[in-house]
Amino acid sequence: MNRRLFLALPALAAAGGASWLALWPRPISRDALARAWAAPLPPLTPPLSVYHLGHSLVGRDMPAMLAQLLPGHAYHSQLGWGASLKQHWQGDVPGFAQENRPPAFRPAGEALDSGTYDAVILTEMVEIRDAIRWHDSARHLARWAARARTGRARAGRPDVRLYLYETWHRLDDPEGWLTRIDRDLSRYWQDALVRPAMAHRGVGTIHVIPGGQVMAALARAAEAGHLPGLTRREDLFARAADGSIDPIHLNDLGAYAIALTHAAVLTQQSPPGLPHRLTRADGTPADAPSAPLAAAMQRVVWDTVRSYAGSGIPA
Repeated sequence: MNRRLFLALPALAAAGGASWLALWPRPISRDALARAWAAPLPPLTPPLSVYHLGHSLVGRDMPAMLAQLLPGHAYHSQLGWGASLKQHWQGDVPGFAQENRPPAFRPAGEALDSGTYDAVILTEMVEIRDAIRWHDSARHLARWAARARTGRARAGRPDVRLYLYETWHRLDDPEGWLTRIDRDLSRYWQDALVRPAMAHRGVGTIHVIPGGQVMAALARAAEAGHLPGLTRREDLFARAADGSIDPIHLNDLGAYAIALTHAAVLTQQSPPGLPHRLTRADGTPADAPSAPLAAAMQRVVWDTVRSYAGSGIPA
C-alpha cells in the first residue's frame, strides 16, 4: 500500500468515518444518472405493498393517508426520531420504542429480506449536510438499497422499486428555506447521495420522491394566492402546544400533500380526484382541506412530480 495512503487512513477514519471515500468507487456521472432516469419506468399498479424506512418526516400519519389514497395498499415501516440510515443499519435508532407500533411496524432487515414489497422508500435524516458529513449517507443508502434487492441469502427482490424520499429542513434556516430546497436537490440529494450510492454493485437505479420540491411549490402557490384558504408556507406545518409554529414537522394538510406526492410517484397517475377526507394513523379524522383546496393541491403536486426526471414519471 502507498505509504501516504496508509498514513492518511487513520485521519480519514477519525473525520466522521469518511475513510470509505478512499476505497469505494467514484459516483456515477450526472450523465449516467440522467440516462438511468430516462429509461422507461412502468407504473406500479395498486394494490401495492410498500416499506418506509425513516423518521418523523415520514411519520405515522402520512403512510396511513397514502394507504387511503390507493385501494388495497399495504405498508410497513420502521421509524425513529431524526434517525439516519446509518442508525437504522446499526440498530441504534433514537425513539425506536415510541415510534414503532403494530400493525405498521416491521423490522427493517426482516422486511427487506422478505422480498415482499413492490417499493422501498428510504429516508435520510436532516440536517442533510450533517447526515452526509457524519453518518456516511451514501454508503448506507447503498447498503439498504442493495439489501432490498438481494436480501440475506439472496432472498430479496431484484425488481423492487427503490426511492429516496427528499425532505426539507427548518423554516428558519439561515440560508433561506426556499433557497435551500432549490439548491439542495442537486447538490445533496442527487450528487452526494444518489450518484455515489448507485455506483455500488447490487444497488441499481434509485429514484427520488421529491417531497421538498412539492413543499416548496405549495408554499409558492399559497403565497401567490393560488391555494384557496392557504396564504403562507406555515399553513402546512404543525403547531406546538403554545401555538407557535413547528419549523419542520407537518400538520395534517402537509401530510396530505406528501401522501399525494408518494401516490403520484408510485402509480405515475395524476392525483386529481383522489379523496381528501382521511383519517390519521390512530383512526381519528384528519383536518381535511376543502374540496377546492384539495383540487388545487393535487394539481400542484402532479405538476411538480411529473416535471422532475428523478420521479420516474415519463415526460
